[in-house]
Amino acid sequence: MKLIRIVTLSVLLSFCYGDNLFAELTRADIKEEIQHVDKRIDDLKTEAQGIRSEITGIRTEIKAESKDIMSEINAVRSDLQGLIKDMRSELQGLIKDVRSDLQSFLLWGFGIVFAGIFALIGFVLWDRRTALAPAIRKNQELEERENKVESALKEYAEKEPRLKEALKHAGLM
Repeated sequence: MKLIRIVTLSVLLSFCYGDNLFAELTRADIKEEIQHVDKRIDDLKTEAQGIRSEITGIRTEIKAESKDIMSEINAVRSDLQGLIKDMRSELQGLIKDVRSDLQSFLLWGFGIVFAGIFALIGFVLWDRRTALAPAIRKNQELEERENKVESALKEYAEKEPRLKEALKHAGLM
């Protein structure tokens, strides 16, 4: 691994400083540069491990929060389902109440209508009898008067021959 680092470092330095790099650098300088690069690589590894641990911590926090959110959503869902069931049963009760009220209203309405019809029929029959009584009485009075007038005419016709002839002709004698 160190060999790869050395080769990589030497290639990088050769690009930066040109072809005379190896000629000017001493072995101590190369070791020092390698140590410096190793230290930077170790620092980067440490920093990367810190970032990884932070990412892992954030992931666990996100998972915990998502579990909490899901549990809250499930609680709200169950509460809503309970409310929906309560509202449905309450609505069904109200519908039953309205149906029974409507049925009783219809029964009372039809009862009142039929009672009114029967009362009207009874009133018509009673009123007919009541209205006909004066007419019958008047008719009887007129018949009695007619009988009296007829008997008076017949009596007078016995004395008057022309009237007698007229009454015979009319069919009253």
